[in-house]
Amino acid sequence: MKMKIGTIGLFLLILASASLAKPASQACLACHKETTPQIINHWKDSRHSKVGVSCFECHQAKKGEPDAFEHNGFTIATIVSPKDCGKCHAKEFKEQQSSRHAEAASFIGSLDNTLGEIVEGGPAATSGCKQCHGSTVKVLGEGKLDPATWPNGGMGRINPDGSKGSCGGCHYRHTFSLRVARAPDTCGRCHMGPDHPQREIYGESKHGINFMANFEKMNLDKKSWVLGKDYSAAPNCVTCHMGATKDQPSTHDVGARISWTLRPAISIKIPDWEKKREEMQSVCQNCHSPQWVSNFYIQYDNLVNHYNDKFAKPAKEIMDRLLKAGKITKTPFDDKIEWTYYELWHHEGRRARMGAAMMGPDYTQWHGMYEVAKHFYTKFIPEAEELMKGVAKDFMDSDFHKWQKGFSKEEIEKQIEFYKERYEQ
Repeated sequence: MKMKIGTIGLFLLILASASLAKPASQACLACHKETTPQIINHWKDSRHSKVGVSCFECHQAKKGEPDAFEHNGFTIATIVSPKDCGKCHAKEFKEQQSSRHAEAASFIGSLDNTLGEIVEGGPAATSGCKQCHGSTVKVLGEGKLDPATWPNGGMGRINPDGSKGSCGGCHYRHTFSLRVARAPDTCGRCHMGPDHPQREIYGESKHGINFMANFEKMNLDKKSWVLGKDYSAAPNCVTCHMGATKDQPSTHDVGARISWTLRPAISIKIPDWEKKREEMQSVCQNCHSPQWVSNFYIQYDNLVNHYNDKFAKPAKEIMDRLLKAGKITKTPFDDKIEWTYYELWHHEGRRARMGAAMMGPDYTQWHGMYEVAKHFYTKFIPEAEELMKGVAKDFMDSDFHKWQKGFSKEEIEKQIEFYKERYEQ
């Protein structure tokens, strides 16, 4: 590796606070100070630099590995996979590999992927869906990675060594900053938008408001980050889903405390949901009383079950009936009602359910259940009946939907009395 004398001198200044760097990494640092200086500046500010973990310690590879290549006398790989990080961070690697994040690429073959790959087109999926979900990284040889699959920092990325995910998806290279990993906006890079607006919901919740108002008190850079010990001003995404408390350690399994899965058309409880709920409630009870937590979960469960029973299950059954009768095809999205139904559960229904889960009342109501009801009654049911007369009759005759036949005298009087008392008129 060729280095200028001036470069070496500059490199020695950089290593003033990182004198433990190995000889191989010293060569990398000296050269890359010229070619990619900001990477070196970022690394210099990292915890890695303080303990002598540098370029080669992370990027080194063995000859014969799928993505290994020779670079200036060293055998390295471009991708630092979770398996590589696991050489030092074994506990975190094990938790991450068994997490929902690691399985994020399993959306391949889903309706979402059909939209991206086929309806919208491959480039849309490559630059959109797969940048969050991940894709299988293909190696072309001699260190070259297929541009159809790389760059990619998706949480379920399939790496050349077989490991899943990208630690850099949250711990941005090359600072690997705890502050960045703990920031709600980092989670919001993927968890936002019309179909899963957790970032926006958090922002409108009391949790999010307290976080922003007390940001400087959150100690986001601190290695130890135990709720009630290192910070107490507010919870954020990491607090609830991954963070350490007085009763439980931190985890890199982001689904360890989730009891419902709100992703599908009809919400279902996750296996071992009782234990997972107990662990989440344990976090809640660091700030809230047991009664508050218990009652909150009753309200949350009631909303999800209500959505399932009033809208989700009937809509799913109606779609199944239309398919069985040959009124729609098996090809996704070639019938208008398939778009209506998809947005009903995938966008509007998710917003309502997630709003309830994270204490975002506006997303539960106006962005959620209002949109569900509006489009169920004014679009989905009319479109279904147009395709097959009577297909929805048994559902629409149920008590859930009897309001469409008009209010009873008693119901009208009850509403009038409410408004008289509420508005004194």
